[in-house]
Amino acid sequence: MLVLLPPSETKADGGDGPPLDLDALSYPELGPTRRKVAEALTDLAADVPASLAALGISERQSDEVARNAVLWTSPTMPALRRYTGVLYDALDVKGFTRATLAKAQHRLAVASALFGIVSATDRIPAYRLSGGTTLPSLGTLRGVWKPALEPVLTGVEGLVVDLRSGSYSALAKTGPNSVTVRVVTEDEQGNRTTVSHFNKAYKGKLAAALVAARTEPSTVDKLVTVISKAGMTVERDGDRELVLLTG
Repeated sequence: MLVLLPPSETKADGGDGPPLDLDALSYPELGPTRRKVAEALTDLAADVPASLAALGISERQSDEVARNAVLWTSPTMPALRRYTGVLYDALDVKGFTRATLAKAQHRLAVASALFGIVSATDRIPAYRLSGGTTLPSLGTLRGVWKPALEPVLTGVEGLVVDLRSGSYSALAKTGPNSVTVRVVTEDEQGNRTTVSHFNKAYKGKLAAALVAARTEPSTVDKLVTVISKAGMTVERDGDRELVLLTG
C-alpha cells in the first residue's frame, strides 16, 4: 500500500542534512525532470518580480523566492518533517514510535510540484512551487510532469490511497489499483456536504491510521476494514472512491 499525500505551501525552515542530491531521492527515473524543474526554478529566482508573479505570491513573501535561489545549497530534512500545516499536524510525525516511523518510510509518499513524488524519508530543502504554477521557461507543470510522473504512479504495485488535492492530481493519473478519499459531514437530517476547512485534518488522521495499521490492505474492501477498525466512519462510493464521514 502506498498513501499518496498532498504537499503543503508552508515548509519548515532549516535542516541538518547535506544539500540536495537528486540522485539520492526515491523514484530515480524522475531525476531528469526533477533537474529540469529545479534549474528552471532557481534561474527564475534571479528575477524576483518575475518569481513573485509566476508563484502567485506578494512582495511580503519574497523570502520564498530567496529559498528557491539557494535550492542547491540549503540544508535538507526528511520530507515528512519538511512539509507543515494542517494535514501534517494531524499526521503528527513527531509522535510516531520507531516502529510506526519504519512503516511510514515505505507506506507514505508526498506529491510535489518540484520533485514529482518523494518518499517519507527523502531529504529535501525548503522551496516554494505549487502544482498549478506555470514556469516561464517550461510552461505548465502538468505539461512537464505528466509524461514522466504518470508511468511511475500507474506502475505502483499494490493499493494506492490517493489523498492529493486537485492541482496535484492533475499532474499525473494513478493506476486502476488506486482509490481517492472524499471527506463529508452529515447533519441531523442526513444531508451531506463536502468538508473544506477540516478536509486536510481528517486526511492527516486517516494517513496516520493507515501508517499505524498492523497489516497493509491489498484491496479497497480490506482498506475499508482497516479504516473502520481505526474508529473512522467510511463508505465506498463506486470502485475507486471512499467517503470519509466526520462528526
